[in-house]
Amino acid sequence: MDERDLVILQAAVDLGTGSPDEIATQTDIPKSTVHYRLNKLKERGVVSNDLLNLDLAELGLDITIVTEVIADYGPQYHEEVGQALTEIEGVNQVYFTMGDTDFVVIAHLSEREMVQRLIADYEAIEEVERTSSQFVVETLKDEPNPINDFELDTLVDSLLK
Repeated sequence: MDERDLVILQAAVDLGTGSPDEIATQTDIPKSTVHYRLNKLKERGVVSNDLLNLDLAELGLDITIVTEVIADYGPQYHEEVGQALTEIEGVNQVYFTMGDTDFVVIAHLSEREMVQRLIADYEAIEEVERTSSQFVVETLKDEPNPINDFELDTLVDSLLK
């Protein structure tokens, strides 16, 4: 990866499209180069989709629940419990963490009854000792593309050493 790849990625995220035509227009990088580099980034696994982002609130999934999960420690518990958490309907993200909390789980739901079911599903996992869930009152930032959170110079300095 080089600076040109980062410029292409930032443009794709900014435009909300993987269209080589639009990226080439914004970046002044030839369309054929953009197309070639996007394909290479896809082959390497850097780009995994065509940037189809959904507005969850418009879709009706406007209740966000962030849950801390504390599990009973044991051999490979993080893999077993983590896998069980990922299989719960409505769960979008599962993070195995360091510190007092073993997992942080994020779910987007459409109604309160789904929240009750979600918590029951967490607690049905044998190794789960306890959970602490919070309703998100207001989303202040939800950037699906972390590349948007950095200036190009910062990305170049930190990723292209």
